This record gives sequence, C-alpha cells and structure tokens, in this order.
Amino acid sequence: MKKTVLALTMAASVLALSACSDKNSADDEVLVTSKAGDITKADLYDEMKDAIGLQVVENLILQQAIESEFSVSDKEVEEEIKKQKEQYGDSFEMYLAQSGMTEKFFEKNVKSQMIQTKMLDSLEVTDEEIKAGLANAKKEIHARHILVEDEKTAKEVRKKLEEGGDFEKLAKEYSTEPAAQDTGGDLGWFGTGRMVPEFEKAAFALKKGEISEPVKSSFGYHVIELLDTREAEVEATDEELKATVEDNLKRAKFEEKLISLLKDSNIDIKADEFKSALEDYLPKADKKADKE
Repeated sequence: MKKTVLALTMAASVLALSACSDKNSADDEVLVTSKAGDITKADLYDEMKDAIGLQVVENLILQQAIESEFSVSDKEVEEEIKKQKEQYGDSFEMYLAQSGMTEKFFEKNVKSQMIQTKMLDSLEVTDEEIKAGLANAKKEIHARHILVEDEKTAKEVRKKLEEGGDFEKLAKEYSTEPAAQDTGGDLGWFGTGRMVPEFEKAAFALKKGEISEPVKSSFGYHVIELLDTREAEVEATDEELKATVEDNLKRAKFEEKLISLLKDSNIDIKADEFKSALEDYLPKADKKADKE
C-alpha cells in the first residue's frame, strides 16, 4: 500500500544512461575494441536500457517535471559543490570511488538535490495539520478496504455494503488486490505513515463502523471501513513526534505537488517498454484524461 516519495537524490543510472544517448555522438562510436569484437555506444545504450531503462526514464521524467517550476542558479550550484567537496576534504576521491560515481555525476547530483530541496522547502504545513497529525500519531486503527480500478465500480461496491453486503465476500469478488483473496481486504492494525496519504487521511477521519466514500489513490479507488481504534504505544516525546509529523506531512505534500507537476507536463511516453514508468504516480484514469 505504501508508496515511496521521490528521494532527494537521483540514481546514478540516470546520468549514466542519459550520457549514453548524447545526441552529439554517433551511435556507432566504438567504445571498446578487442579480438572478440567491438562495443559501440549503441551496444552500451541497449544493454543499459534493458537493465535499468524503466527506472531511468521514470527518474528523468520526475526531475524534468520538478525543474519546470523550480530552479537554482549556476552560482548557487557552484557554491554548494564547493561546500560539499570541502566537507569531504582529502576523502573526496575515496567517497566517489565508494559511491561508484564520477565527479561529473556528483556535481549534477548536487544540483538535482538542490532543486528538489527547493521544492520541498516551498511547501507549507499549517498548525492545524500538525495538531491533527499529532492526534493521529498517538492512535492506531484497524481497517479493511476493497480496491477497484474505477469510481463507478467503487460506488457499486459501497452501495452493496450499505445494503448489508458481506465485506469479506465482496472484497474477494471485487478487489484488485491479490491479498484480498486471503484477507478479505483486512489490513490489520496500523498507525500513521504506513499507507499512501490519500488513503491514510480518509481512513483516520472515519468513525468506528463507518464506510468511506470512494477514495482515489495511485492504486485505484478504495472503499474503506474503520473497524476499531486504539491508543498507540508511543515512546517518542511530543517534540519528537511533532518533528516526525511535520516531516511526513511535507513529504505527502511533496508527492501531491509532484503529481500535479506531472499532470501539467502533458507527458506522452512513446516507447511501449516504458509505458508503465509513471504508474506509481498517475493512475490509469488520469493518464487517459490527460490525453483527452
């Protein structure tokens, strides 16, 4: 259920693959010669595309979407690169070797981090949101859900539940989640930070025994029932909890903003092998709507 927010670093493979597709170099450029045969730039690109292409395409699209609204100056980047290199001191070359990156990639990665951090810093979390988040952080809920592909089906399922339908049987009949065949949609007990933001917000807002309206997430549409609540065992202090809650809220807003930027980008993935690159961020219904 939980989807990871874009990390504030870029995978080394992104720049490695994009470098291989440099438009200024011929595809038949020979990179390696041997008695067994030559290895061209096209050979390397094809191998990397097959191995890590989907991840690379996803990361490149996400980064471009962020850069459509957020940027940093060359001077800012130069200063940050200098600062980080000074922190490593004489160990910088060793750090590069251990990380498996070149100095050029390190410098580009610094810029990527800075741009994404600028986006994160632009997001505001209100006192009311933090207060509600603290209350939720101190409790756990027991919930179950039925996951379907579209809103029409979700409304149909909810109506059947309202009319007294058996939740477990309906979950096994309708849910697109494979585990539902064994669990009947039961998610057990869980606290905050375990589910995608849309689901968590809706589930924690329910009263015991209440069934939600269809809740849209990147996985599809959920119909959620809150079975019970209990006080969570929390070892952290209120200040520590507050910091965690604020961080989680910002990450959730980061993801929401990122999805918004992706939708505004009017993305059309041409290559069939990369069609699924954004499936964790844009539901199929949204992709169809964007094209229309």
